Amino acid sequence: MTTAAWASADGEFRRQISSFRSFIGANGPFVAERGRYHLYISLACPWAHRTLIVRNLKGLEDVIGLSVVDYHMTKDGWHFSTPETTPGCIADSVKYINSHASFIKDIYFKANKDYVGRFTVPVLWDKKEQTIVNNESSEILRMFNSEFNSFSDKPELDLYPVHLRDEIDAINSWIYDQINNGVYKTGFATTQEAYEKNCKILFDGLDRVEAHLADGNKRYLVGDQLTEADIRLFTTVVRFDPVYHGHFKCNLKTITHDYP
Repeated sequence: MTTAAWASADGEFRRQISSFRSFIGANGPFVAERGRYHLYISLACPWAHRTLIVRNLKGLEDVIGLSVVDYHMTKDGWHFSTPETTPGCIADSVKYINSHASFIKDIYFKANKDYVGRFTVPVLWDKKEQTIVNNESSEILRMFNSEFNSFSDKPELDLYPVHLRDEIDAINSWIYDQINNGVYKTGFATTQEAYEKNCKILFDGLDRVEAHLADGNKRYLVGDQLTEADIRLFTTVVRFDPVYHGHFKCNLKTITHDYP
């Protein structure tokens, strides 16, 4: 898929709204159960990466299954490889009718045969109902944080504590717009005007984070503990120098040399 396919007519990248937005809770069709749900991710994707981090931090490795697609996206989208072919991959282990999925798009069409949209990760699949529960990373992250505590090895770990929620929501909002999505708005821009505008917004955001952490010599973005805000920022920052700086032309500064 070409960069132009992701951009609007004005050259601006506009992210697709996630289509599957159900929530696992105490009531309703989707309740927390050991072994019922399966997470599909790509290690190349920062949005999927954040859900994997929370799954592991909460000790849910034996509760929620995992498949990892190949890092290389083909013309048919994300596809499954074996660990022998591509180290780090975990082939699909969920059986759909009479076969496993070969592409992420197979899972989307299983959930909705008339689905129209991009075939994104992460995907949280319900093996019992044979459908996608959710494909919005921020919501999957919160489900893993709170809804599986009865099965978790770390139920006491709360990445979205009540007393910090307003602060977390506020900082998530501008970090998402300026940094998490900002690298894509810069890299997928198809006009010089859109590129320059979004590149400046991105680095203004990074400067803002740097100033925020420097004020009081903070270790964490919010409060004195690890929260989802730190994880959401980390998955972009860790990719910045090796990926976004060169491939996405986010090259005014580097994390290594300019944001110590």
